[in-house]
Amino acid sequence: MDTIRLSNMTFYGFHGASAAERKTGRRFEVDAEMKTDIREAAESDKLENALDYTKVYSLVEEIVLENRFVLLETIAERLAQEILENFQVQEVTIRVRKRIPPIPGNLDYIEVEVNRKPS
Repeated sequence: MDTIRLSNMTFYGFHGASAAERKTGRRFEVDAEMKTDIREAAESDKLENALDYTKVYSLVEEIVLENRFVLLETIAERLAQEILENFQVQEVTIRVRKRIPPIPGNLDYIEVEVNRKPS
């Protein structure tokens, strides 16, 4: 199985457990790793036979920007399910990172990763 990755898609979203996070927002980063067979696309060199990266990006952008979630886990799960439902992929791994999390201490980010296959 072949792998296509969209790495470090960055959005400003209004997600979080605290009211302050949901009001002021934070920067979120998303990686989408999709397992699919690319042979037909590679042999034909035609977009209609390929996974359209622009459409994947647009779907991720829409979900992150047009919703408000409490948990990173919910964002990751929703993204994985929507990609599986809308694209010809056999497996998807989603990573969602929140930069500058509201946690006392020194850390770069919090990241949640989910790996899903069609049911």
